[in-house]
Amino acid sequence: MTGRVAVYALTPQGARLGRALARELNGALGAELYLPRKLADPGEKAFDSLPMLVADTFHTYAGHVFVAAIGIVVRAVAPHLLGKSRDPAVVALDQDGRHVVSLLSGHLGGANELARRVAQVTGGTPVITTATDTAGLPSLDMLARDSGLAIENLDAVKTVNGGLLAGQVVQVFDPEGHLAIPPEHGARFEWVAAPHLLEPERPAVAVSWREVSVPSGTLILRPRVVVAGVGCRKGAGAAEVVSLLHEIFAAKAVALKSLALLASIDVKRDEPGLLEAARELGVDIQFYPAERLAGVKTPNPSPMPLKHVGVESVCEAAALLAAGTTRLLVPKMKSKTVTAALALAS
Repeated sequence: MTGRVAVYALTPQGARLGRALARELNGALGAELYLPRKLADPGEKAFDSLPMLVADTFHTYAGHVFVAAIGIVVRAVAPHLLGKSRDPAVVALDQDGRHVVSLLSGHLGGANELARRVAQVTGGTPVITTATDTAGLPSLDMLARDSGLAIENLDAVKTVNGGLLAGQVVQVFDPEGHLAIPPEHGARFEWVAAPHLLEPERPAVAVSWREVSVPSGTLILRPRVVVAGVGCRKGAGAAEVVSLLHEIFAAKAVALKSLALLASIDVKRDEPGLLEAARELGVDIQFYPAERLAGVKTPNPSPMPLKHVGVESVCEAAALLAAGTTRLLVPKMKSKTVTAALALAS
């Protein structure tokens, strides 16, 4: 897993173990230790109420390690659960470090991995209860994460994993080879050449940045390979940027979850509408100086951006430059104050 980890302990013996864990995890992940006020040394983070503390910290850390009884942990975190795609990893262990339980978000949140890492520090046993792990099988949500793929329909993970557990061979439509499957599990997957060849009665996975028609229950994975170049007038709102991109993706049958990046000209670096649109879409935004954009050949140059920002193209040039390609997936489209173009990362 990646991201910061919070470590909590409640007893004197647990505090000693918590300090050791925080030291060991800090180098790899960035760890912070929380202790009851009566146990905290000067400079350590102290708390008076664990439930009140967890209310503040739960969604600010990627993972939580509790040296505490599982019942206490469950009661502390339960009010803050949002769903398996959004909850952080939660691990609980006894104060001797003998049993390290992956309690919540074992796959997507990385709790299984975190439990194994903690157990290495304590010399204890990681307790992993997710079915695919106990059966020694790959889990599709983990394969998707490790392959850098976005899951479009999370509920379908259960269907495909269930098929693996039942001994079925999973069909895979992945024409560009984005889904990395460990060689030792290759026999459990069967590749098909087209989405219409997926058999409805069998578990299936479709990997594509295009909107494709697949049988109900197929797990749909999206490679993040589409770059959107965006230009706008001063003061353009985030809603207009997002609306135009939704319109373009839908009109051209491109999956919005395959959006990897927004790109624009650096004079728009502080444009609130662009920055908020990137946050709303869950992607980064890259800005380029005018001289770099001016060197990119585009199909639809215009005198308007040349007049205002010094280049004949913003959205098309930024999309091509950020994607590292010379061909647009979707040429410039525009709304009242926003322009956008799409390119496929090379």
